[in-house]
Amino acid sequence: MRMVDVIDTKRNKNALSDEQIDFFVQGCTDGSIPDYQTSALLMAIWLNGMNQHEMQRLTMDMLHSGDQLDLSDIDGIKVDKHSTGGVGDKTSIPLAPLVASLGIAVPMISGRGLGHTGGTLDKLEAIPGYQVEISEENFKQQLRDVGCIIAGATGNIAPADKKIYALRDVTDTVDSIPLIAGSIMSKKIASGTDALVMDVKTGSGAFMKSEEQAAELARTLVNIGKGVGMNAMAVISDMNQPLGKAIGNALEIEESIELLKGRGPEDLKELVLTIGSQMVVMAGKAETLAEARELLQAQIDNGQALETFRRMIEAQGGDGSVIEDYSIMPQAKYHVPLPARRAGYITGMKADELGVASMMLGGGRAAKEDKLDYAVGLVLNKKVGDPVEEGECILTIHTNRPDVDDVIELLENNIEIGEKEEVPELKLIHEIIE
Repeated sequence: MRMVDVIDTKRNKNALSDEQIDFFVQGCTDGSIPDYQTSALLMAIWLNGMNQHEMQRLTMDMLHSGDQLDLSDIDGIKVDKHSTGGVGDKTSIPLAPLVASLGIAVPMISGRGLGHTGGTLDKLEAIPGYQVEISEENFKQQLRDVGCIIAGATGNIAPADKKIYALRDVTDTVDSIPLIAGSIMSKKIASGTDALVMDVKTGSGAFMKSEEQAAELARTLVNIGKGVGMNAMAVISDMNQPLGKAIGNALEIEESIELLKGRGPEDLKELVLTIGSQMVVMAGKAETLAEARELLQAQIDNGQALETFRRMIEAQGGDGSVIEDYSIMPQAKYHVPLPARRAGYITGMKADELGVASMMLGGGRAAKEDKLDYAVGLVLNKKVGDPVEEGECILTIHTNRPDVDDVIELLENNIEIGEKEEVPELKLIHEIIE
């Protein structure tokens, strides 16, 4: 079989055979297919899609390209969460220790940044010493000892996805339902989780721009999960503006810790409690979502969630003193305010472009080999619906380069100020898909 023929099949809008998908995934795993041919097929899939059978086969082939974690010797129902990614989306970071503090095992295999969205692993690596590469033995031991872990896939979990994942980022093929579904579900099934809540983003800062696209992806993910016996459901949440106030790696760690101290932004807290409540019910620790939410809020109030986060950080080699001292993380040299050009109300923030602004500062990757600057990013003082006076600071740019005129121009072109009646109604939770 030749890779060029596989590309030709999909380029001409035909379904790939099982044998062609098997050949492609095997070639990604053993390195026999060059990047340029893999990239060509990814673009053909982005353009022409896949049917349900193709997606199921791709997922299972990626799953079987490596090992699967067996967590059956760890007590209880193992519950995980995955997000399709968004600007300022640090939900997993406070969520995992919060849910784990109730005695629920939360094994999270996470990824790095894709396009304008920050990666959970990138953010955690802003904590000095934090290790995301964990052996299977240590993964399981930490799950027993701490109750949660956020790490990258081990060398043998879905290795085909590692190559495809990196190439999607730099070939503009991130927002493809078959590729997203295969990537997410191959890793989640391989991680040995029993139940999974998926946070599917929709809006300007999401890969799924329309609610219809997001619902299609959510149903695809849920169907793949249930097809292999996993308890799966999805929350469709809003990404028409950044989540929380911080965009950038170290800045988002600080905001996550603030949430666990009871001081985080309301939208981030609401999403964490919404998803967390679903996880608690799935784990059998509460009968209703209302009861689950009360349990989670109590763990924030009594400090147990924060202490679990400290234990997770230290178990993975990180400096737990970050809980009290944010300055041990990289800090930007310059803090540049963005003043409002007129008085009025914030009527729009194009989240994807704010993500691009952070990437331009060095907080994200334009190419897979790019090195990150963990210190840089944006901190919002205003969000959609907030009033603003002329000259008032809308946000602060955290940068290590003194000249940020290009970033300021991009931000000014993508933050809209209008009249009160022009403010859109943005709801955080769009839909729940069981």
